[in-house]
Amino acid sequence: MRSYLDFEKPVAELEAKVEELRALAASGDGVAIGDEVQRLQTKAGEALVTLYANLTPWQKTLVARHPARPHFGDFAKALFEDFTPLAGDRKYGEDEAIIGGFARFRGEAVCVLGHEKGSTTETRIRHNFGMARPEGYRKAARIMELADRFGTPLISLVDTAGAYPGIGAEERGQAEAIARSTDACLSLRAPSVSVIIGEGGSGGAIALATANKVLMLEHAIYSVISPEGAASILWRDTAKAQDAATSMKITAQDLLRFGIIDAIVKEPTGGAHRDAEAAIAATGEAIADALSSLAGLDGDAVRKARREKFLAIGRNL
Repeated sequence: MRSYLDFEKPVAELEAKVEELRALAASGDGVAIGDEVQRLQTKAGEALVTLYANLTPWQKTLVARHPARPHFGDFAKALFEDFTPLAGDRKYGEDEAIIGGFARFRGEAVCVLGHEKGSTTETRIRHNFGMARPEGYRKAARIMELADRFGTPLISLVDTAGAYPGIGAEERGQAEAIARSTDACLSLRAPSVSVIIGEGGSGGAIALATANKVLMLEHAIYSVISPEGAASILWRDTAKAQDAATSMKITAQDLLRFGIIDAIVKEPTGGAHRDAEAAIAATGEAIADALSSLAGLDGDAVRKARREKFLAIGRNL
């Protein structure tokens, strides 16, 4: 059964009527309702197009967090062959909020990293809702160092509300681990492409997203703090999260205008959760195009271009 967000209520009502009519037709009472079903479907489709063409930043935040939105595992299964995940940071332990390893992307060997939120209660707990601890970022840095050694392009898929803020994580050096992962991103001599597929939250996101090319799905968000966190700090009232989302400029459209990201990957009408297969396919094409644009550059040129890209953000804002 499809899950609707609060602002999708008009579409939900129309699609519910369509389902009722289909159930009536399936009961075999002989009522001719084909024309009415078609009319309602068209009306629902038009309402969905209008709604998603005018989403507010807060509504985009809700879409980016939709539980049915495709996660890292869905992208990895559809886009990569022979994916071999690696575990552990060789210092403390394994963290399943970040998954990484080596695979093939359209025949080419690549390094793959990403946040996994999980899609059921059990997997969400196991992956800690995509919020990594220090060992997750140290694992990421270790895998990136391997990729650098073999000259393997890096593809990272970012989807996290932020790094895990627990006491244990802080005691084990959360900030230092994020900094080392970010430094590993910057130091790569191989091309790197990052895609914000859902939420890109704070340093927990940038630790994997410091890439030559940074892409965002159309309804993803990318910010230094969550809207709720910003509202709590600025107004001491999380109910003002909608105002914070608008003021923070967290949407893909805003960030492209500021030059923080390089391209937007268009989502199916109604968001990636309505047609995960199409969203993943579009993402694969965008990754291929980004890697192609970096082909032919030597290691020093790749690393210099990446550093200059992020230095320029600071100069231009």
